[in-house]
Amino acid sequence: MHDLIDIGANLTHESFDPDRDDIVARAAAAGVRRMIVTGTTLAASRRALALGEHASGVLFATVGVHPHHASEVDADTLAALRSLANTAAVVAIGECGLDYFRDYAPRDAQLRAFEAQLAIAVEVGKPVFLHQRDAHDPCVALLREYLPKINGGVAHCFTGNHAEMEQYLELGLHIGITGWICDERRGDALRAAVRALPLDRVLLETDAPYLLPRDLPDRPSSRRNEPSVLPHILQTLARHMGHPVAAVAAAATRNTERLFSLPPG
Repeated sequence: MHDLIDIGANLTHESFDPDRDDIVARAAAAGVRRMIVTGTTLAASRRALALGEHASGVLFATVGVHPHHASEVDADTLAALRSLANTAAVVAIGECGLDYFRDYAPRDAQLRAFEAQLAIAVEVGKPVFLHQRDAHDPCVALLREYLPKINGGVAHCFTGNHAEMEQYLELGLHIGITGWICDERRGDALRAAVRALPLDRVLLETDAPYLLPRDLPDRPSSRRNEPSVLPHILQTLARHMGHPVAAVAAAATRNTERLFSLPPG
C-alpha cells in the first residue's frame, strides 16, 4: 500500500455530510492518509479550515473563491480570505482562476478576483491552487506576472494537452492529475501529455465528489467520487507515464509535501 495525499478533495460538499468521518476512514484504509480540502467560496473556505483544524495532520485546507463565484468577491471577502490564509492549517490560496467554459461570472469579475487572490498568495507566501477551463491564454498572462513572486502552485485538475502542460511547467507549476485520465471519451490529450510529465512535478487528486473515474470497477450508483479512489487514478497515471506505480506514488507524495510545506508522513 502506498502513502498517498489527495491534494484536491471537496470534503465540505453537502454529499459528504452524512458520512464524512467514514470517507476519511475509508481513504486511510486505502493508503490515502492525508487530504487537502478545497475552499471554493468564503463559506466553504471557513468550513475547510475547520475540518483541517479538527483533524490536524490529516486534513489541510485551501482558502479561495472559485471563478464561478467571482461576482461575490469584494473588499470584505478579500480581507476575510487574507485572515484565513495566515492560519497554519491553510496550505494554499485557491481554488482560484478563470472559467470561460461555464462563464457563471462575468469575465472581468473573474479576472479581478483571480488577480486579487494571486496578490494574497504573494503577501502570505503560500502556493496557489489554480482552476482554468477554456481560458488558458489569459490565465497564463496573469501567472507570468505573479508567479515569480509566489511560492509555487498547481494546475489543479489539469485536463489540457501537451503544449498547455509545457507552458505550465515552464512557469514552475505542478500538475494535478484526476480521474479525467481514466475517461475514454475525453482523456486522450491528457493521456498523451503525461508521457512527458516529469516525476518531480506530478500531484494526485480526486476532486471528490466530482470526476468519478469512468473505468472504476463497481462504480457507485450515486456517482459520488471519494478520496479512497485515488489509488485507482495512480495506477492509470503510472501506466500512461511509463513509470512503476511505486515511483509515481513516492514522487507525488514527496512533491506534495514540498509544495504545500506539509510535515513528512
